Amino acid sequence: MQTIVVSAVNLRKGGTLTILRQCLEYLSVRDDVKPIALVHDRKLCNYPGIEYIEIPWAVNSWALRLWCEYVTMYGISRKLARRFGSPVDVWLSLHDTTPNVIAKKRGVYCHTSFPFLNVKAHDWLMDPKIPLFAMLTKWAYRINVQRNISIIVQQEWFADALSGLLKVPREKFRVIPPAHPESASETLQTPPDRHKFLYVSTPDCHKNFETLCAAAEILEKEGCKFKVVMTVKGDENRYARWLFEKYMNVKSLDFHGLVSKQTLDGLYRSAGTLVFPSRVETWGLPISEYMAANGGGRLLLADEPYAHETSEGAASVTYFRTCDPVDLAVKMKKILNDN
Repeated sequence: MQTIVVSAVNLRKGGTLTILRQCLEYLSVRDDVKPIALVHDRKLCNYPGIEYIEIPWAVNSWALRLWCEYVTMYGISRKLARRFGSPVDVWLSLHDTTPNVIAKKRGVYCHTSFPFLNVKAHDWLMDPKIPLFAMLTKWAYRINVQRNISIIVQQEWFADALSGLLKVPREKFRVIPPAHPESASETLQTPPDRHKFLYVSTPDCHKNFETLCAAAEILEKEGCKFKVVMTVKGDENRYARWLFEKYMNVKSLDFHGLVSKQTLDGLYRSAGTLVFPSRVETWGLPISEYMAANGGGRLLLADEPYAHETSEGAASVTYFRTCDPVDLAVKMKKILNDN
């Protein structure tokens, strides 16, 4: 029986937590492996047949996270080797870094695309943690990475980029895209509103809301009639407050705020166009969700590698220069004119 350790002490929410749950759910029904999970809190991913080691303090700071990866986990791997009489068979890290451990085989799932974020001066003003994180991950990715037999990513561009950055042979990478959301089974009762644009994202400065807001301001001054719904309210953080204060008088902008899943499904189905100007993503899940909910809707996406891969198979997709509100405004106007 093989011993498999899954280390995921930093995964607590979102898509990465879903991946952890799917991984442990699969291992829990295997009778030929002994799965051990290093997690923040087992209540987040509690499955029978899994041995859990909880390390809640690792998320309190990056210093503690690195200590956990390169000191604590080494100690755990030594204890497990003594317990089983040999090193564990497989150690799979699900959060970017390759821990310092004793194991026969190692693998890592890389999901943070921040090393490829083109940092702007404005990022430092809005949220210094993001450019700092971009710098730190570029360094942290390198540690022990050559010791993995497999590096798992979601997109081809990311595999190519990491291979070049880390000087790791491309054949070590496995590209496993996430499962696409199920398409809506029922037909739309009313057609999507061609004059309604939607951007679904969190208020983080790399999400590039300002380009969409500036484009809306340009179109409004030209007399265009339309609406832009954004899932930012304007009071969540410094970046959100800056956006709201700068663009609060643009009447076409709807600072809608965070919405429930049910409300979001309704927005997907009613909006004629999903706009996605984010400067960097690992996947860009709202693109897939919109394609599933509104098969006839249009996509207006930042001209970035992630967007080209995620939107593959879309019925209608247009790309704009990522940080160019004039180019975005021109393409929004063409949609409004149904061109």
